[in-house]
Amino acid sequence: MFTMGSILGMAILERPRRDVQLPSLLLYPHAELAVQMNTKVAWVFKLQYAMIFGEGGRYKQAEKLEEEVLEEQKQVLGDHHPDTLLTMGNLASSYSHLGEHQKAKELKGIVLSKQKQVLGENHPDTLHTMGSLAVSYSNLGQYAEAKELEVIVLEKRKQVLGDNHPDTLHMMGNLAVSYSNLGQYAEAKELEVIVLEKRKQVLGDNHPDTLHMMGNLASSYSALGEHQKAQELKITVLAKRKQVLGENHPDTLHTMGSLAVSYSNLGQYQEAKELEVIVLEKRKQVLGDNHPDTLHMMGNLASSYSALGEHQKAQELKIIVLAKRKQVLGENHPDTLHTMGSLASSYSALGEHQKAQELKIIVLAKRKQVLGENHPNTLHTMGSLAVSYSNLGAHQEAKELEVIVLEKRKQVLGENHPDTLHTMGNLASSYSALGEHQKAQELKIIVLAKRKQVLSENHPDTLDTMGSLAVSYSNLGQYQEAKELEVIVLEKQKQVLGENHPDTLHTMGNLASSYGNLGEHQKAKELNVMVLEKQKQMLGQNHPDTLRTMGNLAISYSNLGAHQKAKELGVLVLEKRKQILGANHPDTLDIEQLLDSM
Repeated sequence: MFTMGSILGMAILERPRRDVQLPSLLLYPHAELAVQMNTKVAWVFKLQYAMIFGEGGRYKQAEKLEEEVLEEQKQVLGDHHPDTLLTMGNLASSYSHLGEHQKAKELKGIVLSKQKQVLGENHPDTLHTMGSLAVSYSNLGQYAEAKELEVIVLEKRKQVLGDNHPDTLHMMGNLAVSYSNLGQYAEAKELEVIVLEKRKQVLGDNHPDTLHMMGNLASSYSALGEHQKAQELKITVLAKRKQVLGENHPDTLHTMGSLAVSYSNLGQYQEAKELEVIVLEKRKQVLGDNHPDTLHMMGNLASSYSALGEHQKAQELKIIVLAKRKQVLGENHPDTLHTMGSLASSYSALGEHQKAQELKIIVLAKRKQVLGENHPNTLHTMGSLAVSYSNLGAHQEAKELEVIVLEKRKQVLGENHPDTLHTMGNLASSYSALGEHQKAQELKIIVLAKRKQVLSENHPDTLDTMGSLAVSYSNLGQYQEAKELEVIVLEKQKQVLGENHPDTLHTMGNLASSYGNLGEHQKAKELNVMVLEKQKQMLGQNHPDTLRTMGNLAISYSNLGAHQKAKELGVLVLEKRKQILGANHPDTLDIEQLLDSM
């Protein structure tokens, strides 16, 4: 007699491996029923159930089953049996999915030690665990340690399996990710190009692993500021995945979501939003409302709302995501904490800086507890908290916190890591807010030199620093120098990002201000009019950037003596800001103050 659980288990074992996730999700309700009925089944079937739960985002259920099987296997097979070690590895993966990265790392360390003893240093299973342990190092922010371990595994795999074996290529891909985590984007790209060519040769152009590497390479293009190139490659991957895997396969949907990110990077926020809405609906249909991938897409969609200035809508969606992540993943899961931090940003965008600060303090405490004091995500939250201090006018506190973050990032990530340079830029802004404009200027010059060296002359982050340096020139009364630098930045941004990219338009607005500072009010007005038309077209009538330009244009009218026109435009901005941001938002109060001065 077969039990229901055994029949289901055999059905799972017989199902095809291709498109593994979709059949698993179809079987999920039956697996859940079997477990609820406490059906006695063989280990192999229980582990298959655990796999189904894992693929359905039900990591807690997967963990429970794996722990049950592990105890039974230890008792019957012993601690060192390969099957026991395999289950331990699976359990470690469940810990990782649950955000318990330290626990995962420790368990993988135990498995590795036992596999070395039982199977030998160079056995494929031993090397697999070493690679998996490297992933845990990365999850804990120990990127250098991850890279070192991956280099060892790569050399062993080349020796044991050969240069072109799929497992060797997989490790090369992981090593490329570590290069990216360390901010070594050019090195990552070079390695990914090699892996991609080898995978095409060994597996074919349309193999899922080949397409996966194309997606990784596209991400490296993005990190290097080559957003157009990234977008084009993602479009290619998407077409191939639709053809090979189908429209609704999770990997296809992942690529669609990644393509939406490229749209955002290119300032095409509306296109990004529309694509994310499609992906979200498909993920709900295929994976369910509460699957981690579905929630991830909801978070991305919320970010697009923010980019479009729809901060209230973004906030509401983030609150939903946060509630679901707490329910599915737990209060302290890294993804839950990420959403809390993102929600805090929405509070800031809506002018609720005190609320944002309080939430960031909670996130920081949890990240210190879960990830450690020096984890990159912990340091990110510290930097974000410093921004909240600045928003509340506590610039000295912001500066002191940024100094701490900067020292930690130098220690953990290195002097030239993009995150380290980002903090240096934030610290420079705090110097400016404290009136230490010379100090700010000097620090920005250092950041600019490093970004040119690390990222290239034309990388968007390099250009952003050049624009920020121009602001420092203005703060020091060096309006001509500011104007000249902004002209250079503007030309580069037009070339790299396009005429209508929000960053390009932002620089045009800054250049208009420099014209105003130099008394060239007609020129300032004409440029503000041009920026305003483009922003209305790209971002919408009510976007914060559009309203900011309207305010700047009002100043230009006032400087040209067209006071009535200036006042009418200022009143329009005030009404829109009251409606969108509220009467007490700092931007609303700024325009009120401007109107009073006219």
